Amino acid sequence: MNPRTITPTSRRSFLGATSTAAAGLLILPSRVLGRGGEKPPSEKLNIAVIGAGGRGAEDIKGVESQNIVALCDVDDVNAADTYRKLPRATRYRDFRVMLDKEKGIDAVIVATPDHTHAVATMAALRAKKHVYCEKPLTRTIFEARTLAKAARNAKVATQMGNQGMAFEGNRLIKEWLAADAIGPVREVHVWSDRPTHRGKMPLWWAQGIERPSDTPPVPSTLDWNLWLGPAPLRPYHPAYVPFRWRGWWDFGSGGLGDMGIHNLAPVFDALKLGPPTRIHATSTPVFPETIPLASIVHYEFAARDSMPAVKVHWYDGGLLPARPEELEEGRPLDAEDGIIFVGDKGKMLVGGWGGESPRLIPESRHKEFQPPRKTLPRSIGHHAEWIQACKRGTPTASNFDFAGPLTEAVLLGSIAIRMQGEELRWDSANLRITNLPDAEAFLHYDYRRGWSID
Repeated sequence: MNPRTITPTSRRSFLGATSTAAAGLLILPSRVLGRGGEKPPSEKLNIAVIGAGGRGAEDIKGVESQNIVALCDVDDVNAADTYRKLPRATRYRDFRVMLDKEKGIDAVIVATPDHTHAVATMAALRAKKHVYCEKPLTRTIFEARTLAKAARNAKVATQMGNQGMAFEGNRLIKEWLAADAIGPVREVHVWSDRPTHRGKMPLWWAQGIERPSDTPPVPSTLDWNLWLGPAPLRPYHPAYVPFRWRGWWDFGSGGLGDMGIHNLAPVFDALKLGPPTRIHATSTPVFPETIPLASIVHYEFAARDSMPAVKVHWYDGGLLPARPEELEEGRPLDAEDGIIFVGDKGKMLVGGWGGESPRLIPESRHKEFQPPRKTLPRSIGHHAEWIQACKRGTPTASNFDFAGPLTEAVLLGSIAIRMQGEELRWDSANLRITNLPDAEAFLHYDYRRGWSID
């Protein structure tokens, strides 16, 4: 579906259900409640995994207390270790076939490359399965909006794979800001060194390159057509798989899509951010098919309740914000990841995408600070939250009502990078970039025949 062809009527229909559903009010399927001879909450879930190698293998560790009954992967080599560890799980290459045949599945993990997140997750939601989807939730803004709506309608437990939302540091950030530790926040600086590694070469994956011209044969262990899924057809090349896909516009969104979801999540959560109103970006040269090597994205957000308007700045590829005056001489900023909250009464520094405890700067002020009492519930663990939500309807910290809008904002940054300095004015209610019609082409793309989320 091309956003340019969405009529006002279809937009109203699509955007009609926009209110946030409380995760605690999930209407659970009878199998979870134990009626009619089905499993009660105390028993194990039957989980299927789409994308069994790579990140999927790590997600399996997070839910290993449950029954992994089915595994799906298009790459036998990438999934080989998982297959060896779970020999009793039924294997599939096409998740559509798996979901059709495995009627006893309770929940699904989606850990494929970004461009197939939406089609796999939507198939699971249509089947009324609980879903855990890796980050970023989707590759396009239209997909993110569609999945968030579909999850509310399906009334199942959802969680996006940004495990930092379970960290202690993220709760301390919220409690300290609520206690007026630095006053109202009007600016935030957030960064990651991706795609560089610890701020240096070599890269985690290639960016700022042209499409390869040679066409090597497809490995017999890989179903290239299924790997592409809804993405435009192109010849196989090892420049894309495994994991190298993240630097290509057709498949991923670079460091912003990878670590922006992690590092921006505590900012969105603590400051109760809605959609940005204006976005612009600068970067190294933008290539037609790959994300640039480094970029800076500037977001503007309107005032929320008693919170003032705020500007959020994102840096990647080894770029860093200006060094705060309050930072002691000889004390460097973490080159890998970090957040600086700028308030009317001071500044707060956070490392490790929210996993580390916040610190006021300078250090002398931090030592004088009396931390407030802990008032927020602590997490039982990122994957554990989702398992419990599947069984009992309890909340998850990164359900799709949170993950969808966060992903939208991150992907708006990607569009701003592609527009090379042009400011985007975002009308979230109507899914429109009001001042740059050409930019709206990046809100979604036409899927290949046989793939749909409509």
